[in-house]
Amino acid sequence: MDLNKEPSESTHSTLKNTAQGSFLETAVETGFTVMTYQNETQEVQLLEKEIDSSFIQFHFCLKGQCKFVFNNGTYSLNISEENSLLLYNPQRDLPICLEVDPTSWVVSLLISIKKFHGLFSHEANYITFLSQDNQDKKYYKDGDISPSMAIVLNQLINYNLNSTIKSLYFKGKAYELLSLYFNRGEEVNIEQCPFLVDDSNVVKIRQAKDIIINRLSEPPTLTALALEIDLSLKKLKEGFKQIYGTTVYGFLFDYKMELARKLLESGAHNVNEVGLKVGYSTASHFISAFKKQYGTTPKKYIQSLN
Repeated sequence: MDLNKEPSESTHSTLKNTAQGSFLETAVETGFTVMTYQNETQEVQLLEKEIDSSFIQFHFCLKGQCKFVFNNGTYSLNISEENSLLLYNPQRDLPICLEVDPTSWVVSLLISIKKFHGLFSHEANYITFLSQDNQDKKYYKDGDISPSMAIVLNQLINYNLNSTIKSLYFKGKAYELLSLYFNRGEEVNIEQCPFLVDDSNVVKIRQAKDIIINRLSEPPTLTALALEIDLSLKKLKEGFKQIYGTTVYGFLFDYKMELARKLLESGAHNVNEVGLKVGYSTASHFISAFKKQYGTTPKKYIQSLN
């Protein structure tokens, strides 16, 4: 993707109100904005916003699909469901021109490089494009949305608290999202975790993740899981935490709750059925787990959607 090309010429200076649906733009601090958009129509909707070169853009497609259009339509980049895109080019303004497919949800964070660098001033070498060698270079990166990130993104989309605390709530969630984004395996310092140098161990850790997802109703013990992937228990624990940012069962819990949330939203299953599908033998245990994760019961969550 060539971010050095001239961006498309534009006369607008703010977000065009050409889109239909529930669009929210919340300034949580000077130089830090959260944007959420739900296209609940049956047509592709267009979002446009002028962004100057001093900002870093984080875009998350939580549902459906969207497409960024660059350079007056000469280049485009699709972002599919549960994927993210980071954009930064200190040499050129990078206006948002985003086509959002029907029934698609998008969350974007816009943060000034000055504020962002302040967050990581002591860890600049940890964040690839903040290093001294890269500070004046364009940067972009796509990646998956982890289950933990999906939870925060859904909380931003489904915000239903008192409007007087909205800015405070969004500020907390935005910083939480950034923390989770940079706590993923792609940014792991190999020197801190030597076993990750061995690609075969990374493959085994990912195999472990697939196993617990496929057997979420009856997941194996950690000892049995370590034996199955032929890795020591210590390396399984350390590796899983390094790559996925949480423990094996912490990841599984987040995955189960995210799956449960999607099943509830579909309207095809009642609370008891969803609980069984994600591995809970009793409705009370499922309700307790869901409330722990989302701060509300499954029934109230369904009501909030309606």
